Amino acid sequence: MARKELVNTDEADAFASTQLSENSVKNIDKRDLEKHVAPSNQPKELAWRKHLLLWAYILVACLLLRSAFFYQNLHESLNLSNTDQEPVFITVQSGQSFSQISKSLLDQGILKSDFDFQVFARLSGQASQIKAGEYKLEEGMSALNLLDKLVSGDVFYQRIRILEGWTLVQALQEIQSHPNIIASIDINNAEEIQNLLSTDIYPEGMLFPDTYNFTSGEADRDIIERASSLMQEVLSEEWQRRAVGLPFEDSYEALILASIIEKETGRADERELIAGVFINRLQNNMRLQTDPTVIYGLGDRFDGDLTRAHLQEMTAYNTYRIDGLPPTPIALAGREAIRAALNPDLNEYIYFVARGDGSHFFSRTLEEHNAAVDRFQLGNEN
Repeated sequence: MARKELVNTDEADAFASTQLSENSVKNIDKRDLEKHVAPSNQPKELAWRKHLLLWAYILVACLLLRSAFFYQNLHESLNLSNTDQEPVFITVQSGQSFSQISKSLLDQGILKSDFDFQVFARLSGQASQIKAGEYKLEEGMSALNLLDKLVSGDVFYQRIRILEGWTLVQALQEIQSHPNIIASIDINNAEEIQNLLSTDIYPEGMLFPDTYNFTSGEADRDIIERASSLMQEVLSEEWQRRAVGLPFEDSYEALILASIIEKETGRADERELIAGVFINRLQNNMRLQTDPTVIYGLGDRFDGDLTRAHLQEMTAYNTYRIDGLPPTPIALAGREAIRAALNPDLNEYIYFVARGDGSHFFSRTLEEHNAAVDRFQLGNEN
């Protein structure tokens, strides 16, 4: 019995030893497997990371390259090459979309590409801030400079000059003859012009002679209204500074005399002297007897030769035949002529005659005047 138990005990120990060995082998095999199997995924993961990093570098490089092109397209000079060496102008119409403007610049060759131009304008919110008008493009200007100009409304102003001494018709003809001004009124229709300037009489002399800026495509009526408003402004200013004791009922009468002064002399040093002569004649109930009024009254019939018959002809403007001032101005008077009419030289002259050199000889008496006429008009020195 004891022997049998001993045998059994040895068998048990052997079995236990066998089980321990098997478990040890299993554990060793599992560890070895982990050592040999797990490292096999690392090269794949490393390769994947390298590819990802490579593509990231490529993407960054592409972005940097595209940014460089973006910057270059916005900052490089516009293509303004012109064989005639004439200024380059573009016109933005009212209501024109930014896409249309950009395409027009591209079609004209001013922009090499309009994509970046459009992208920047839209992202910056400036695409909706463009002002209509005509723009002058300058050498060396970039797309960004152009966009700034379009947004700020830095339009190109053209100019038209209305001269002192012109009649209203001459001024209107000059305005309508400009190729960039739209003719919208009939300058031969007196009623239409009167309605435009809100007056019951023909508005001769009611435009102020000056240089006016305008944008291409502006209507003639806009310039006419501006010139009329400026005349009212200047006349009001000078009327407030008038001398006392003048024979004028209102500023309009002063404007009539100013127009006569404007036609009588272009010399600044004579305006107040001539104004003084006319004021003296008006205050002495003497007729003005001034040739420019006769010529205006003749209209288209005047051919450059003023005759004695013309001086004797009865018209509303012949100051050899009518008393006082004519019914309207006879020309456009400048500020200096208006100022002279309202601040005349205080003198005793009643007459003046042209010397033939642009100046005049002034006389106090008819005898002195007749002698001056003989000398300067007829050539009799004695």
